[in-house]
Amino acid sequence: MQPTTELDPRQANLSPSEIWSPGRFFISLLGLIVTFAVLWLGFLFLRDNTLPQVLNGVIAIIWGVGGIALLFFVANMVAESLPRLWQGRIQPYIFVGPAVAFLVWFLFVPTLRTIYQSFFNADSSTFVGLDNYAATFTDRDMLESFRNNLLWLFLGTATCVILGLLIAVLADRSKFETVAKALIFMPMAISFVGAGVIWRFVYAYAPVEQTQIGALNAIIVSLGGQPQAWIATAPWNNLFLIIVLVWMQTGFAMVLFSAALKGVPADLLEAARIDGASEVQTFFSIIVPYIQGTIVTVTTTIAIFTLKIFDVVIVMTGGQYGTEVVATQFFRQFFNNRNFGYGSAIAIVLFIAVLPVMIYNLRQLRKQEGF
Repeated sequence: MQPTTELDPRQANLSPSEIWSPGRFFISLLGLIVTFAVLWLGFLFLRDNTLPQVLNGVIAIIWGVGGIALLFFVANMVAESLPRLWQGRIQPYIFVGPAVAFLVWFLFVPTLRTIYQSFFNADSSTFVGLDNYAATFTDRDMLESFRNNLLWLFLGTATCVILGLLIAVLADRSKFETVAKALIFMPMAISFVGAGVIWRFVYAYAPVEQTQIGALNAIIVSLGGQPQAWIATAPWNNLFLIIVLVWMQTGFAMVLFSAALKGVPADLLEAARIDGASEVQTFFSIIVPYIQGTIVTVTTTIAIFTLKIFDVVIVMTGGQYGTEVVATQFFRQFFNNRNFGYGSAIAIVLFIAVLPVMIYNLRQLRKQEGF
């Protein structure tokens, strides 16, 4: 009689494909190493070559997209060569891992480096402790930046939220709802830099004897008024810059509020009207409490935009005429003045200011099952 071979009880009911294959595993692992080597060599080639820009761009697209696809494919082969138990444990990390790695490399590591750099002098050669942070809260220009940021935060955020909610309520009752919402939302398609360029032409100023190319001054002159240097007149110029934010973000607020309003039960509103409640009472007593979560989420999201506002200010005024904000101060100190320690301290202060609002926003989204 032929001797029988006893199987491991854990493998008795498994097909051959569900049992670990060492040969397949090591071949897949070798393929993964080769893929990393190809990606690295491609990076070195793109960095050092002197090819025409168009050709270089085409190669970069093929290398980047193809390389990442190959990386996922080979990494998945490595996981599939393992026992079924380990496949289920490892495969999720294969697909999430690259995104986490990018976050760590491009966000977490630079944050740690910036924190470290903020404790040194301008050229990072001498440890100065908390001197840079003390200067951040005592320098006159920085105090002006904090004041302007607070103006953006409270006035800009409140205006966007109020107008967005008002337009959403009125548009939902209009026959031209789609057209009205499209027009209000349209500025969202423009970048902050593009919006800054557009509104710089709107506010453009020329002496009285010259032709006014700025839309606002042209209207005023045509009505018999005098042209004004809108973005050069402090402190009102900050208000004119905030109008750009309102123009762009009101559409964002309106869309979210409109979606929330459609979720308010119609029978609840009808019952309030039957009980004699006016439209204003219905709005504040029923609609606002019902969409309170959306209001908080929209408010915190726009607040984050205002805290780190940079593009509009740098394009329209360059931070001149009393319009500096914290982000432009960081840019000026770190890149223009090459004061790496002070610039890093400003960046960390801005990061600390944004972090609590961002955490609160994420918690609100989690409560609303946004994740």
